[in-house]
Amino acid sequence: VQLQAYGGGLVRPRDSLKISCAASGFPLERYAVGWIRQAPGKERERVSCMSSTDGSTDYADSLKGRFTISRDNAKNTAYLQIDSLKPEDTAKYSCAASQSCRTLVPGHYDFWGRGTQVTVSS
Repeated sequence: VQLQAYGGGLVRPRDSLKISCAASGFPLERYAVGWIRQAPGKERERVSCMSSTDGSTDYADSLKGRFTISRDNAKNTAYLQIDSLKPEDTAKYSCAASQSCRTLVPGHYDFWGRGTQVTVSS
């Protein structure tokens, strides 16, 4: 039973990237799924969450417009599309699952996935 984020890498500023979060051993569709990132020397930051019930989404205020969360229940996978990448987006991106987006907070995750590194540099 696990979550695994993958698809990160070294990208250039203004590029786009889509990272994935694959669940195994449990049905991701029954959970809210979210992305959390942590840059070196900084606090963890919740990027986005998608509800399992109505597909509603939320995004960190400072990131609205460039990030898009989605999910494919048939593939038991969630995604994060990042457009117009900036050097400050450099971070390890992890995914998590919880009963709802409201409970997708530290200490209340049902599942936490090992992250994938995204590095934005020219």
